[in-house]
Amino acid sequence: MTQTPMPAKAMILGCSGLSLTAEEKAFYHDEQPWGFIVFARNLQEPAQICDLVAEMRDTVGGRNAPILIDQEGGRVQRIREPIAPRYPSGAELGELYRRDRTLGLRAAWLMSRLHAFDLIRLGINVDCLPVLDVPVEGASNVIGDRAYGNDPETVGAMGEAAAAGLKSGGVLPVMKHVPGHGRGMADSHHELPVVNTPLAELEAHDFPPFKRLHNELMAMSAHVVYSAIDPDHPASTSNIVIDQIIRGSIGFDGLLMSDDVSMNALKGTLGERTAAIVAGGGDVVLHCNGLMGEMRAVAAEVPLLAGKARARADAVEAAFGTTDAAEEAAIRAEFDSLRATA
Repeated sequence: MTQTPMPAKAMILGCSGLSLTAEEKAFYHDEQPWGFIVFARNLQEPAQICDLVAEMRDTVGGRNAPILIDQEGGRVQRIREPIAPRYPSGAELGELYRRDRTLGLRAAWLMSRLHAFDLIRLGINVDCLPVLDVPVEGASNVIGDRAYGNDPETVGAMGEAAAAGLKSGGVLPVMKHVPGHGRGMADSHHELPVVNTPLAELEAHDFPPFKRLHNELMAMSAHVVYSAIDPDHPASTSNIVIDQIIRGSIGFDGLLMSDDVSMNALKGTLGERTAAIVAGGGDVVLHCNGLMGEMRAVAAEVPLLAGKARARADAVEAAFGTTDAAEEAAIRAEFDSLRATA
C-alpha cells in the first residue's frame, strides 16, 4: 500500500551530524518539515551523504523532499575535495565575464551544470545559488567575492546563466538575498544591517538582478532593514518589503524562504523570530544549525503549508529533474579549459 504523505509544515531544517539521531527522526516524523538543508558537518563521503538524505526523506513518508545546500564555489562551498573539486568564486567568474562576456556566461553555466552533477548523485536537489547581491564600496565582506561583480548587469547576466546551468542538470536554484544584501555594512549573521539608501537608487542598482530572474521558483530573503521602505523591520519580516518590493516591483511570485532564522540580525526568541517571518509574508522559515531546542521552537510557530505557499511549494516539487551523467566528462573538460584562460 502506498503511504499517503502527511501535510508539510512551512519550514526547512538542518540536522546535527552525519546521520539522524533517534530524537531527530521522531521529531521530523511528527513535525513534517517541507525540506532539509545540509552543511559541512553533515558531509563525510558520498555513501554517507546518500544515506543521510534517504534518512531525511524517510522521516517525511518517503516524499521527494527538497534537500538544500549552499554550493556556490569559492569560500561558500559545503561539499569539497575529494567529493567535489574546489570551484572558483563568483568574483572569479565575473572577472572572466568582464574580459569576455561570452566566455564568462558559458563558465557560469558550466560551473552550475557541474554542481548539478555533484549534487544530484548525492540526492541533493536544491542549490542556494545564484547570489544576486550587488556589493558597494565599504560594504561588509559577508557578500564580497561571492558576488559576480559590482554592477547589476554583470550580476544579473551571470546569475541567470548560473541558474540555467543548475536547472539543466535537474537541480533547482534559490536566488539570494532578495531584495539585495550588497549594501549591508554589517554581517547579518552577527548583527542587523541597516541600509539608508533612497528607494530610487535601490531600484536602479540593487533590485535589477532579482527582477531579471523574477520567474525563478525560489528566493531567499535578506535580514536587512531598508529604511526608505520599512525602517522598522528587516525584509524577512516586513509585509511592506515583501508585498510592495519582492512581490510588487520585483515581480517574484515563487516560494520565498527566509535566511536562517537563527542569525543574530533578528531579535527575540526563536519562536518570536519565526512568528514574525510568517506574519511578514514569508512562505517558509529556514533553520540551519540542527539544535533540537531551537528547531522545536520554530516548529511550534510555523503553519502547515496552505494556500499560495502550498501552491508555490508544489510548483517546486514538480520541477525537480534528473541529470545525464554521460555528459559530465565533456562539460568538466570544457570548464577546466575556460578556467585555464582566466
